[in-house]
Amino acid sequence: MTPTIRVKLSTMMFLEFFIWGAWFVTMGTYLIHNLHATGEQNGTAYATQAFGAIIAPFVIGLIADKYFSAQKILAVLHLVGAGLLYYESTAPDFATFFPGILAYMIIYMPTLALVNSVSFKQMTDPSKDFPLVRVFGTAGWMVAGFVIGWLNWEQTGSLALTFKMAAGASLILGLLSFTLPDTPPGKKGQKTSIGDIMGLDSIGLLKKRSYLVFFLASVAICIPLAFYYNFTNPFLNEVGMKRAAAVQGLGQFSELFFMAAMPFFFVRLGVKKMLALGMLAWALRYVCFAYGDAGANYWMLIAGIVLHGICYDFFFVTGQIYTDRFAGERFKSAAQGFITLATYGLGMMIGYYMSGPIVDHWKTSETTHNWTTIWLIPGGIAVVVMIFFLLFFTDKKHTEEQPGLDIEEPSPKVEI
Repeated sequence: MTPTIRVKLSTMMFLEFFIWGAWFVTMGTYLIHNLHATGEQNGTAYATQAFGAIIAPFVIGLIADKYFSAQKILAVLHLVGAGLLYYESTAPDFATFFPGILAYMIIYMPTLALVNSVSFKQMTDPSKDFPLVRVFGTAGWMVAGFVIGWLNWEQTGSLALTFKMAAGASLILGLLSFTLPDTPPGKKGQKTSIGDIMGLDSIGLLKKRSYLVFFLASVAICIPLAFYYNFTNPFLNEVGMKRAAAVQGLGQFSELFFMAAMPFFFVRLGVKKMLALGMLAWALRYVCFAYGDAGANYWMLIAGIVLHGICYDFFFVTGQIYTDRFAGERFKSAAQGFITLATYGLGMMIGYYMSGPIVDHWKTSETTHNWTTIWLIPGGIAVVVMIFFLLFFTDKKHTEEQPGLDIEEPSPKVEI
């Protein structure tokens, strides 16, 4: 990979996540304060991410993998996305805003896979090269938050500008994508089945109790995760944290640190303890939020944000590694697709739709909420999921001693 290509890929990854971080973190605050949305409407808006995650595999499987080069699809999606994001900045109410954000997330979510495809195609050793490119994505998300905080858009009611900023970045990435190295369709002329797209060939893994328990816990833990995405920024602004979007960037710093430290912990703790610690971190995070404030307990708010690294890396990244080893060569790709669809699709959708009515129920005035009770609910869910996981998950070093399973052949596929 030449230095020029590395710079292009790094810039692509930076812009990809800058675009998302520019509006996603603060959308809840924008909807509540600018468009006067309810908590339920806020949850519905964030649920568009889950819809996008469910539809994305079909976009990739039916179009990108078969007919067009990945960089060209990436370019078109981001150019269209730029127009939608700018339109969102002008929406006068939630009824006008929602269709646009739904359309945008259906367009944006497939680009997460496309930027990976473009990157991997240029790498001779992805395990070595990809992290050095992907880290620019995390940097992009953090920079977006710092810009919002630095410009004080949250306190001045100017969050509509976040969508315009994201639209500008999306326009730049759309144009840049036309100059990226060619990434032709990998399955041109091949037939694709619904089972291939959804990862259903791996469903036989659920016959093994350990993987079934892991699968159910993964879906369930996404419910409290949705509370975090939905309402952390509105909560932090309501309790008086200054430049909340920028402070939330500490979560990404934490993610980077624990990602680097994962090999150390993985060898010493193993899969079960790593996953359990990830779930415990979710519970502790919400306890910190429940009892934190902008005064003497400000440190609890910071601790809740910094716990993001353990919450995400110890559970989701460990889960991806566990799935890869458990499934073996034959089913690893299908298993990763299936677990992603179940968590970021089904699990997150349940959480998004559950969180909104709960926040509305504990509203104490037009501008305040009983956040202590609100945060203890997802914290309690995380504890229940952790207890379920600890009681029923048994890791007998299957992934180390005999990766892969003897699973019956899948049923006939519906080819498309």
